[in-house]
Amino acid sequence: MLTLTSPVETRLHRLPAGGKLAVLCLFSAGLFLLRSPVWLALCLAVVALLHLTGGRDLAWRGLGALRILWPFVVIVTLWHGWTGALVEGTAIILRMLAAVAAANLVTMTTRLSDMIDVLSRVMRPIAPVLPPRRLALAVALVIRFVPVLSARVGQIVDAHRARSPRRRPGWRVLAPAALAALDDADRVAEALRARGGAG
Repeated sequence: MLTLTSPVETRLHRLPAGGKLAVLCLFSAGLFLLRSPVWLALCLAVVALLHLTGGRDLAWRGLGALRILWPFVVIVTLWHGWTGALVEGTAIILRMLAAVAAANLVTMTTRLSDMIDVLSRVMRPIAPVLPPRRLALAVALVIRFVPVLSARVGQIVDAHRARSPRRRPGWRVLAPAALAALDDADRVAEALRARGGAG
């Protein structure tokens, strides 16, 4: 499996994974304490500057990762425009963009194996109930497979458009997307079994 880590080495790559995840948690929690769009815009600007410190490639990758949010931005804008609460809607959009951009930045500058190790240590107190390694692996797989499934759905949509240019894909891609997700899950399960299981 490929990782989401950016191949371009930056200073952020050399920071410890535990510290980055801790800062991400504090930053995300702090976003929900802010109500002013001005302060939230400043937070988003800080995240954008951190992307730019990694160079143009990292910045473009971070911007591309935010494209998946456009339906939510449209829905929030329309709803708050209809209810006359554009200031609150702007705050929600800025908070969402800042939180997701920060999470993407941490993901792009942290190896998946390092994140699993940190999560395993943090979850050690619940070891009698649930093995930390399994839970950490599950979280890592979710992080990894969200963009994979998104790309797979994009391929299915493109294939449908190539065969039926006059018809919009709509609900027709749901069944093939679900089958593709199940197929990927089966392959990952086989790979885990071949390597000794989930630990």
